[in-house]
Amino acid sequence: MARRPANKGRTYPAEIPTRDEVGAVMRACSRKAPTGIRNRAIIVVMYRAGLRCLETLNLKLRDIDRDAGTIRIRRGKGGKARTVGIDPAAIAVIERWIDARANLGLNGGPVFSTLTGGELATSYIRKLLPRLARKAGIDRRVHPHALRHAHAVELAREGVPVIIIMRQLGHASLATTTRYLAGLSPEETIRAIRRREWEAPE
Repeated sequence: MARRPANKGRTYPAEIPTRDEVGAVMRACSRKAPTGIRNRAIIVVMYRAGLRCLETLNLKLRDIDRDAGTIRIRRGKGGKARTVGIDPAAIAVIERWIDARANLGLNGGPVFSTLTGGELATSYIRKLLPRLARKAGIDRRVHPHALRHAHAVELAREGVPVIIIMRQLGHASLATTTRYLAGLSPEETIRAIRRREWEAPE
């Protein structure tokens, strides 16, 4: 009879890359080759907008409103649609790929495609990130979901309310979002509470 693994059924918090580590992964992409420009933009969408890997690869040009700073996910997990925000610096990285794909003659199809307009598989991204991490000298495992976790944790550190983080990530449950924030250290919690101001009544 096969022995039941000791960790069967358990889940563990994701190893969350730091901002510097994500930056190093991005720098490991070529800034000149079209694939490097595209891959930087893919990383940016997952890291700065918190999109899932498949949500990122399913995006069409009409889903990205560069002026409004929004991305529309038409069919997220559970078939639900949502609109998320993305910062101007991230939009600039995406725009560079949009310009590059136009120069390649790619007008339709998914935003993030092969150089001939074909669909990218999620397996490509899952293999790409560890390869870039190794190139950048990062020992920790870097994968698409870790970028999503990093997005959530950074928002929490910036003081964004949990309910907004939940909506940005497209979670149906606040409990799920709370698990994403497990990367916050006890020291960060203490600092946040100590920053609160209050005047005791006389």
